[in-house]
Amino acid sequence: MAALWCAATGVQAQAPQPAGGPSIYACVDSKGRRLTSDRPIAECLDREQRELNPSGSLRRVVVPPPTEMERLAQEARDRAEVERRAQAAEQARRERVMLVRYPNEAAHNAERASALQRVDESMALTRLRIGQLERQQKDVEAAMARFAADSAKMPNGLFQEKADVLKAIGIQKKALAELEQEKQRVHLRFDTESAQLRPLWASPPPEPAQPAPILLPR
Repeated sequence: MAALWCAATGVQAQAPQPAGGPSIYACVDSKGRRLTSDRPIAECLDREQRELNPSGSLRRVVVPPPTEMERLAQEARDRAEVERRAQAAEQARRERVMLVRYPNEAAHNAERASALQRVDESMALTRLRIGQLERQQKDVEAAMARFAADSAKMPNGLFQEKADVLKAIGIQKKALAELEQEKQRVHLRFDTESAQLRPLWASPPPEPAQPAPILLPR
């Protein structure tokens, strides 16, 4: 165990003495005893030991190797730190991309207006189609009304035509509702981007990189 501890801490039990003279190791063991030795103390492998100069001044503190739980906890912290840095780098990359695409608020507002216009145009076409289908529904219902006195003479095709028209109206109304949701998503997207971009727009632009001087041969 002493060999493992020495390997983990970088201390050799019989290492050559440093230029400042022989070391003195001191610690308090698990029983509260103050121990000293000219080499790492086996009774204090699980706790800090002070390495002293011959004068008694502190040369360094030798820490014990981590326990399995401490090692796992440190690895978890290291992984979390790596992930945090990766997320920060990705966020910085996204901000650079957004700044290139939207260098100022006017450009961002213009893109919002363009996106909303496309949705509005689709909604207008959908409403137009719903109006056409509703007029077709009225025509079918008017044709069916002529057979109200004798429904047995009503052509079967009228029932199917009405069912088809009602189904088509339902599809178009569903599409219109989805377009309404898309319009809300567009607003939410641009509102979120605007909140991210405002601090970036307010920051001074980075200094352009200076080209390296070209040395001409003499």
